[in-house]
Amino acid sequence: MKTLNKMGTKAFALVLALGGISGAMMVAPALSQDDPLSIQTNFRVGNAGVRCTAQNAPTEPRLGGMFDRAYRLTCRDAAGAVGTLLILRDGANVSSQPSGAGSGASCRSPETAEIEMVGEVTKLTCTDAEHGIDYRSYSLEEGGRTYLVEGLAGYDPVLRLALASVYNDRALPGTIEVAQTEVSDAAAFARVQAGSLSEFDALNEAYVRNNSGRFAESGQFFENLAGRSQSNSAARAEVLANQGLQQSNLGNFTAAERLFAQADASLTRSDGVAQRLIRNYRAINFLNRRFPDAALAVLAEEMREVDPETRDLTIRDGFIDNPLSAQINRENIALQRLGGVELGLSPLERAEMLDAQADFLSGSIARQNNDLATAETMLRRADRRIAEVRDGRVASARWLRSEIAIERALVAEGQGRTETAIRAYDVAATAISRDYPQSPVLLAAYARKAGFLLRAGRADEARILFADVVDRAANTTDSGASLRNLLEPYFALLAAEGSADATADFFNASQMLQRPGVAQTQAILARQMSEGDDDASGLFRLSLNRSREIARTQARADRLAALPNPTPLQADGLIAARETLDYLRGEQTALLSRLSDYPRFRALTPTRLELSELQGALGAEEAYYKMVLVGEEIYALWVTSGDARTFKVEGGIDELDDAVAFIRDSIVVYEAGQTVTYPFDVERARDLYLRLFGPVEAEMANMKHIVFEPDGPMLQLPPQVLIASQDGVDAYLERTEDENEDLYDYREIDWLGRSRDVSIAVSPRGFLDIRRIAPSRANKAYLGIGSNALPTGRTQSNDPCDWSLDTWRNPIEPGELFFAAESFGLDKSEVAVGEAFSDTALLSKQDLSDFRVVHFATHGLVTAPNPNCPARPALVTSFGDDGSDGLLTFKEIFDLQLDADVVILSACDTAGMATSAISREAGIVGGGNYALDGLVRAFVGAGARAVVASHWPVPDDFNATQRLVEGLISGEDGQGLSGSLGDAQRGLMDDPDTSHPFYWAAFIVLGDGTKPIGGN
Repeated sequence: MKTLNKMGTKAFALVLALGGISGAMMVAPALSQDDPLSIQTNFRVGNAGVRCTAQNAPTEPRLGGMFDRAYRLTCRDAAGAVGTLLILRDGANVSSQPSGAGSGASCRSPETAEIEMVGEVTKLTCTDAEHGIDYRSYSLEEGGRTYLVEGLAGYDPVLRLALASVYNDRALPGTIEVAQTEVSDAAAFARVQAGSLSEFDALNEAYVRNNSGRFAESGQFFENLAGRSQSNSAARAEVLANQGLQQSNLGNFTAAERLFAQADASLTRSDGVAQRLIRNYRAINFLNRRFPDAALAVLAEEMREVDPETRDLTIRDGFIDNPLSAQINRENIALQRLGGVELGLSPLERAEMLDAQADFLSGSIARQNNDLATAETMLRRADRRIAEVRDGRVASARWLRSEIAIERALVAEGQGRTETAIRAYDVAATAISRDYPQSPVLLAAYARKAGFLLRAGRADEARILFADVVDRAANTTDSGASLRNLLEPYFALLAAEGSADATADFFNASQMLQRPGVAQTQAILARQMSEGDDDASGLFRLSLNRSREIARTQARADRLAALPNPTPLQADGLIAARETLDYLRGEQTALLSRLSDYPRFRALTPTRLELSELQGALGAEEAYYKMVLVGEEIYALWVTSGDARTFKVEGGIDELDDAVAFIRDSIVVYEAGQTVTYPFDVERARDLYLRLFGPVEAEMANMKHIVFEPDGPMLQLPPQVLIASQDGVDAYLERTEDENEDLYDYREIDWLGRSRDVSIAVSPRGFLDIRRIAPSRANKAYLGIGSNALPTGRTQSNDPCDWSLDTWRNPIEPGELFFAAESFGLDKSEVAVGEAFSDTALLSKQDLSDFRVVHFATHGLVTAPNPNCPARPALVTSFGDDGSDGLLTFKEIFDLQLDADVVILSACDTAGMATSAISREAGIVGGGNYALDGLVRAFVGAGARAVVASHWPVPDDFNATQRLVEGLISGEDGQGLSGSLGDAQRGLMDDPDTSHPFYWAAFIVLGDGTKPIGGN
């Protein structure tokens, strides 16, 4: 649980990963689209709508001379390039027929078209004879140049705006409306881009995104590159070190140290440059963990001498081939970034730059230790060392100098020199905005300056600047991680003000902190289940399937590429995987192009909700409670149909973390392989209620349904177990002073769940998406499956990461399944138990989408067989046909085709997480590592509008679980899921045998609990 506490460190971590990001007033140039494209390697196409980019493509075969340029066009959700853009000095021999359509394409007659900011162009549309997909090109000749853009016709807005941008030599604004599935977040899109770029371009982009603060995106680029650097030790060291830095920035410190060790082991004895890089990154990792003394010790380690005459053994040796070398020689300055220094630098100059970064880190530590004199000395020395390399003309070091300026601003603040600090912030912002406009690092600079203004007593200026940062972040990908902790002063300011405007601003800012995971999957489900043409829905599902196949195939290719000594079979496997990737990318992108024919998939889903929209969706006795974790503090947003409030949760993350841990341990702990229950910690549960709900206690009295969006430790505790009044606590404590009284009888306790129904949400938008989805169209009521057969005739595997056969030897009794089937009607229900309940039988079942309710009564596996094995969430099944492992895995669940109102997981601890690695195996890029991102997310992805899951092993004693499930299923006509579950829980609360929360509180409803079970 303590790992959650690192969230308070993470923004600090991200700050120091870039050398100490600070903030700046917006005196820097506005985020502009006006920089000449002729000096850029990539640019965003448009500034709103679906995110599309033009990426430098120096190996395009139609380039004929050093002044020709080519770009590859890619768009979010599309796995491959959607088009190609060419600017040629001599285009006489280049056909205007779109190359993607193939040689046998059927083309219409060329026609004249008008493109805004360009004028008349020639338009040509061709149809791929084999697949019936339209391709299009636009071309014109002017000023001795040929401009040609071609690609999928479904991406026509991208083609037109990209052409207009290069024609005008600046990135033009515009809204891109093309098909979107919302299958990817920023990191997933980055992974697609990395796979479509050459090794050198991918490496360049990795550093650019890291330096601009897009850490999740940068991590995807470095992960993609890891398999491409086996033949060069320095190349591999640099990639591994950067992977380690990304892991550190994301809070995975052990993984980071392991990668640094691998990087260090791959170095040659003469490589003092990469050694310095690893040293700096290790120091950053210690700073991210808040171990400044350890960081200083690393920075003081002796480094190898760098011979100025030694041939540079940097990563570029493994990546630059002849075409790329030619391109570098004639291309613009933006292509000359590697590791924060330029390609033309000697090894000695690179080492000097890295040593300057080390001085900068030392100065930052001194500043945090309030040793301002030492800090100023070290920061000045760092800046001087950078300035002495090529007389300060190293363009790609500007970002580091801007970070030094920010640290000097903080030093000036500590010395009480306010105006000096402001000037330093402004210098830093100006430098960052020149190289990284529209970037998280620039927004972080503004946020740091806003925080300084607030501390200086200039609250009005600070609020305006913070609000501007939040507005700009809406169109700046991957900005949430960089800004999460830096916005804490803004949330504190808004919560303290408490006005209607401040609450609306708080709600707006909170949405940018949403993590990918279940919320993303709910958004996809909402689009998948939207009403409309069946052909469109089929295309949508097929596109999703192809996207997942691509992610899985890419993961397999990455694993094979990373093998140091692959066998011939493995080498052939890598070739086959890459060929399959090319095919799947083309097919998925073509599917999205066809999907653009359907307007509802071109409609741009807003990334944010207005507070009024959420209020309008809430009933009279319904409230939405949202937790917001920033820095070391926790804030709450309380929303009803007629009111909204924000407030700070007293105690912060540390106290909340401890409280949840103690409460959880008083419900159930594992001792000697057994689950053990202790007397429930009523005093802490009451105290935690007051912390979370005390400021709205009067309003709580009128609420019948609470939609609770947890964050931090509360992701692991159902809010129903909190105690809503003191009288019951006092009565319990007084009664149990008698040693003869039953410590496990809690009937007098006024639980939060005693008079209120509770639904769990993961984001306001995700909740509304699920609330608006039409009910299942399935024609059968109920499918009950579980109670696995014993593993007779099987022998235990020798693999230590396989589960013991004992896992299958205690099946859950099937009584609740048969009860449910009778409740829904045997003629509309189906039950599969014993041998009929196998993984192979379920995966081959063709009519899963025919059931409105799918109910599993089996064991859930959310941990690992032993600590050295990865956790692989799964449900236990019977062993089936050949190849069966007796498990329904996270990946296999995602592939199920459901159309269910609810999936009931009457199993152990099914509300747990899946790691990002396991998510990747399932073809899901983004999310993972958080509670509810495991089996719950997998079933949402499979087609479940709501999921009933458990937070701990469900009990068999006193038929508690069966009574809960039977109550859930047999609720009153029209009663919602949360209501029927709440009634069943209240029945157990009033039974002295089951009044302990262990028996009644494990289950939660993720989704809209007001919807009746089965859609009736």
